[in-house]
Amino acid sequence: MSLIFNRLRARRPAAAPAGGCPYAHAHTPAGHPAAARPSPTPPSTPPPPPSPSPSSSSFTDPEQAAEFIRRFHHEQPATGAPDARIRAVLDEIERTGSYEHTPAELAYGAKLAWRNAARCIGRLYWRSLVVRDLRHLDSADDIAAECFEHLRLAGNGGRIRPVVSVFAPDRPGHPAARIVNQQLVRYAGHRVGDAVVGDPAGTELATRARDLGWKCAEDRFEVLPLLVQERPDERPRWYELPDDTTLEVPLTHPAYDWFAGLGLRWYAVPAISDMTLEIGGVRYPAAPFNGWYMGTEIGARNLADADRYDLLGTVAERLGLDTSSERTLWRDRALIELNIAVLHSFQETGVTIADHHTESERFLRHVAQEKRLGRPTPADWSWIVPPVSGGLTPVYHRYYDPVDPSLRPAFLAREPW
Repeated sequence: MSLIFNRLRARRPAAAPAGGCPYAHAHTPAGHPAAARPSPTPPSTPPPPPSPSPSSSSFTDPEQAAEFIRRFHHEQPATGAPDARIRAVLDEIERTGSYEHTPAELAYGAKLAWRNAARCIGRLYWRSLVVRDLRHLDSADDIAAECFEHLRLAGNGGRIRPVVSVFAPDRPGHPAARIVNQQLVRYAGHRVGDAVVGDPAGTELATRARDLGWKCAEDRFEVLPLLVQERPDERPRWYELPDDTTLEVPLTHPAYDWFAGLGLRWYAVPAISDMTLEIGGVRYPAAPFNGWYMGTEIGARNLADADRYDLLGTVAERLGLDTSSERTLWRDRALIELNIAVLHSFQETGVTIADHHTESERFLRHVAQEKRLGRPTPADWSWIVPPVSGGLTPVYHRYYDPVDPSLRPAFLAREPW
């Protein structure tokens, strides 16, 4: 969900870069006769950085590390030549199995992960991402406290800010903590007989939280607790979200007073928390991030889908629509009114939200901007085109650069322990 992209992005195996090493390095393994040859480089000139070893058994892939460092320096000319930094990184990987990003590398890498997100329509804003460097934190208590601070910072009184909070990375022999929740804020689902009260997508986590001791009220819009798991063999710890972290918008309609009586609402900050941020071969499994909502994500998916709140029939009934046949297009009419209510409500309460027509135009501005800079814009057409009036938006009527599953940095589906 959110302008970044949906949390359910399918994981695909990373393909090897075409043509072997992207820097055309001919690696000479240690012990090879050629390794003893004197370098033709004059002593006064710093030697080039060593070639990353594609056969290295290091925890962190040295090829990915070198590729990222080169890209970072290429896109940040003020940082100078990358050679010295590459040598330092490869040496650290050889000694420890991994390496540590500088704060500047981390910040830019997180922004590039957003720019590379093929399913995101909101990438025009990638440079504005606020990156919180919290790599020194790995305890459940600290992670939960900073996740709450993330929501306060991102909520910003309704003027939503794109934020990512990056916690400790996986290290050799020491996997980092994970956030169990799909999003920092999500509504619970409670099974009552054959029905579900609340959000069916939150049923599994609600059951798990109850097993850990969470006491629930079984409301339709009950915010789930945050679950953080420090180690693979430990039970997650759960934390109730403080009231000031959960900005919610009650839904009303500009033309129908009865709509407010449905008692609907939705949260303002869609912070995805179950994906791994991978930068230069280093994996950060706890890195919650958010953009802001596009209206259709709430009105045409969360509230309308049959396996979610499934409200189209309710809205159609209150509108007095003829539901006896699909040819009356009652679903379409109810869907439009539901989306009108979402956009109206967020606007009336001063909370940032985007409509799909405006965001489609902005995405094409991003594509044009990237083209001017000589960069492709991989995009998954089926995700970029909005679920309402897709054919009326400019993103519908064109093709895009193909998706490259090996592209890094990236937000990836998190692997199990």
